[in-house]
Amino acid sequence: MKAKIDRTYEGSFHIVGGDFSRAGEASTELKTILLRMGMDEEIVRRVAIATFEAEMNIMIYATAGILRYTITPEEIRVVAEDMGPGIEDIELAMQEGYSTAPDWVREMGWGAGMGLPNMKKNSDVFRIESVVGEGTTVEMTIRLGDCGEESR
Repeated sequence: MKAKIDRTYEGSFHIVGGDFSRAGEASTELKTILLRMGMDEEIVRRVAIATFEAEMNIMIYATAGILRYTITPEEIRVVAEDMGPGIEDIELAMQEGYSTAPDWVREMGWGAGMGLPNMKKNSDVFRIESVVGEGTTVEMTIRLGDCGEESR
């Protein structure tokens, strides 16, 4: 099923660091929005995974953050900005299995070191910027239409 998107849709979700009782709310709400729009299920799956991982990283590492989304006829863009410790070595943090999550987070089943790799894997365009002591911004773009998988 192909959604007919004729305009730009925008929204945002505020994420509170450490509030695991609300884990997954933002990604679930965005998934619901996309399904109601008639978006292709594979696109929805990719967006939901990437958004969930970003949401969880904010909850685990930051004091607070915001997830913004923009849906256009060409793409879905999700930007996650946090007020966290920043990432000292982005190349190392992008390696599957690498994690700086504290033990108490790992005991809850999170912090396996797959967040950033899963965000990149489910995006057609992936950008990350981080300043130690200030925070991190991740931008993920999923293209709609014929330009999906081949262009990653």
